[in-house]
Amino acid sequence: MGHHIIKEVKQEKFEFTGRAKLVAIGLFVVGTILAIVGAMDVQEHWDDPIDKVETSSESDAHAEEAHEDHHATLAQHDDGHGGTHSEETQDAHASEKHSEVDTHTDSHGPTWMSRVWANLLLNSYYFWLFAVGAIFFIAVNYVANAGWAVMLKRIMEAQSSYLIIGSILLVGILWGAKDTLYHWSQYFNSADAGNPGSPGYDTILESKSWLLNNGSIFFFIPFVLLVWIGIRWKLRSNSKAEDETEGLSMFRNSSRWSAGFIFFFAFSFSALSWLIIMSIDAHWYSTMFSIYNFAISFVTSLSVMMLILQYLKSKGYMEMVSDEVVHDLGKFMFAFCLFWGYIFLSQWLLIWYTNLPEETIYFDARLTDQFKPLFFINLFMCFLAPFLVLMMRNAKRAPQVLLLAAAIILIGHWVDMYLLIMPGAVGVKSDIGMLEIGTTMAFAGIFIYTVLNSLSRANMYPVNHPYFLESVNHDVGP
Repeated sequence: MGHHIIKEVKQEKFEFTGRAKLVAIGLFVVGTILAIVGAMDVQEHWDDPIDKVETSSESDAHAEEAHEDHHATLAQHDDGHGGTHSEETQDAHASEKHSEVDTHTDSHGPTWMSRVWANLLLNSYYFWLFAVGAIFFIAVNYVANAGWAVMLKRIMEAQSSYLIIGSILLVGILWGAKDTLYHWSQYFNSADAGNPGSPGYDTILESKSWLLNNGSIFFFIPFVLLVWIGIRWKLRSNSKAEDETEGLSMFRNSSRWSAGFIFFFAFSFSALSWLIIMSIDAHWYSTMFSIYNFAISFVTSLSVMMLILQYLKSKGYMEMVSDEVVHDLGKFMFAFCLFWGYIFLSQWLLIWYTNLPEETIYFDARLTDQFKPLFFINLFMCFLAPFLVLMMRNAKRAPQVLLLAAAIILIGHWVDMYLLIMPGAVGVKSDIGMLEIGTTMAFAGIFIYTVLNSLSRANMYPVNHPYFLESVNHDVGP
């Protein structure tokens, strides 16, 4: 079948209608209400009788162990010096030790606010990744001189517009949650930090103090995000200016900025993923964690891009975007589902093979209690289901199938982020209820409003892009 060559394209402009605004605002309002009600419910039931019994039993066990250790120490002392201690003195020391254990549990254990902050962190980081993946995709297409995705460029730009509000929300939540979610922050604010003679001295945390410190939270993270936002603004400005001026000056300038961004992104994104997510489990580390986070970011951003594209097509926009372009976007979704699965398996096998306690404890926490079913649901929704759905050629051209695949991927990786954050931040007290659903809905409302508003502020097609007609006439073959 011949492919008709298109040489002229009629420009389109997206209208952000009142109905679409109402849906986005409604999501935010309803989600906020549900989150507040859910938070109140969590607060009310945080100290339920079952948890009190379990906590009390655990504390008693620790106290008994401490009591026995104390008696053993006294026995050694008596054998060496021939002296004795009264029962009253021994009981006083044991009581003091018991008190120390309880105090440690109360001061460092999760509270109901830990779950609230953890949900805010989860969703602020997750939706922020959609914007990060979009700006990375823009930069990659410039550097690679890729032509097929030019028709989708304005969707990528609109999606990346959330980087500004998303970064503000993320930094604000990090500052607020610092002392609640991050054990290393509590440690470095204590008298044990920097004091090798202290019983609470933590060698592992001390070795990571070059990264895990207030300077990283208050200065390094905002600095990186400001650089990213500045480069995103430059690429967007060049893109809009290109609509008014012909020639290659804007394209070449954007290519140079994109190359610089990718270089800076490789290092800065790794550091941000360590600081924001991995340091929740501060004693654990993985050499593959940053690329794992990148895989989540890229495959979810591609899935969001597909949802936006299918939404626009359903409203009569972007009819010039052919099935060939949609097919290639579907192939990218499929490929990076496989990439995520490869990174997941690689990290798992490395930790399983070496079998070091400081590494295996991470997966042990996610394969117990209520997290175990979610662990396998995560594998199914992030890898197996999209693999089976998208592996057929025709599936990558069917709107309903692509919408289903994108929804599965996005829900699956929300569960993925839940497993990255909740076991370390909240522990067995975590759950999926109104708080989690409401917080996600509220952030979805903010994201949708920001993206659609940005989409309405520029033409739908970058017609003066040098590869625009290549994208219009893109053909992947029979």
